[in-house]
Amino acid sequence: MSRIVCKFGGTSLADANQFKKVRAIVEADSRRSIVVPSAPGKRSATDAKLTDLLYLCRQSVEVATDFSPIFEPLRARFLEIERELGVQANMTTHLEQLRRDILRGVSRDFIASRGEYLNGLIMAAYLDAEFIEPAEFILLTANGGVHEDTYRLLGERMAKTDRRYVVPGFYGRDVKGEIKTFSRGGSDISGAIVARAVQAEVYENWTDVSGLLMADPRIVPGAKPMEEATYAEIRELSYMGATVLHDEAIAPVRQAGIPICIKNTNAPSHLGTRIVNKLSAEVEKSTEIAGIAGKKNFVMINIEKNLMNKEVGFASRLLSILERYGISFEHCPSAIDSMSVIMEAQQVEGNIDQVLEDIRNTLKPDRLELEKQIALIAVVGEGMAKTIGIAAKVFVALRDANVNVRLINQGASELNIIVGVAPEDYEKSVNTLYHAFVTA
Repeated sequence: MSRIVCKFGGTSLADANQFKKVRAIVEADSRRSIVVPSAPGKRSATDAKLTDLLYLCRQSVEVATDFSPIFEPLRARFLEIERELGVQANMTTHLEQLRRDILRGVSRDFIASRGEYLNGLIMAAYLDAEFIEPAEFILLTANGGVHEDTYRLLGERMAKTDRRYVVPGFYGRDVKGEIKTFSRGGSDISGAIVARAVQAEVYENWTDVSGLLMADPRIVPGAKPMEEATYAEIRELSYMGATVLHDEAIAPVRQAGIPICIKNTNAPSHLGTRIVNKLSAEVEKSTEIAGIAGKKNFVMINIEKNLMNKEVGFASRLLSILERYGISFEHCPSAIDSMSVIMEAQQVEGNIDQVLEDIRNTLKPDRLELEKQIALIAVVGEGMAKTIGIAAKVFVALRDANVNVRLINQGASELNIIVGVAPEDYEKSVNTLYHAFVTA
């Protein structure tokens, strides 16, 4: 029987009422047999994040401070969910064990994983499902990647298709056998790993929005949802600031050709956004672009030098300077006698003057200029390479909005066009580009 893996985010599991919505979703389709839960999310803006409370408990022990005032709200939260659901998940025992673990000085990763672990125990009890301990089956390599044995081990453990399983998100174990977490939002990665391990029909990622939107709704009110997008499009949009899906969560399912569906726990009948290898013919014909995304926090170093193109190794020496300072660059557009390097501002905090001095001494440029603030905006779409006039539409729209374009870059795949603008023009530019491509 084909199976669907369902990952539920923190807002989908914030309280007992949300758990009830999850069970209704799971029971609505017998293929939804594997659930990957996050830690309980915030119930309101005033709630503290549970993972933050766990970190604070550990920090209190490190400075020999009583952590009970921090631990008690966390403890009460799990006991309340268990009580209101009417299940027996032995939360009292598990929470007391957690208290002892904190006192004995467990690792930061271990403590961070406990929100998902405890929530997974409650979910397994509530769904009458088998609880799978990720640390036994999700193996991480020394550089934080997923070991290939993970897929075989998990697949064998969940081979029975007539059973439900719950696999907490966010963590596995490292080469030393110790708990290791993914980066924040890493339950998305866990869900993708599980989906690939069982060769799921679909990986459903349930959150608090009805799919992915074509632009940030805080900038473009009423931005339309994407009906369908490709893995490559979502990867580009995630990298440039769209945050609904963890960008690293795409890789495991993309390699296996498993579709992802982003759906809303609070509006389960909404179709959401389907992420696939190749767009359907209908969607491909009806959309010029997938979406627009961007970020403000970049700096740009501009270098000009006469006959730069004749100077063998010029770019290599420039990038080796950045490497020496541990700086990774985002884009590197160039012309015959000029080159620009764009990087996140935080990469050069505190050492930009030294970097510029090294460039000046090593490369002897005719002109060296630092653009301290620049915003990048990506217009993304699989069909852009086949559509005449896309670039013209981008630049005419920005011209008509009186926006000065500071840089233009297009990847070799022709999947996106990236423009750089002044930060004060960022919101206007995103709005302008959205309305240039998307009709009401």
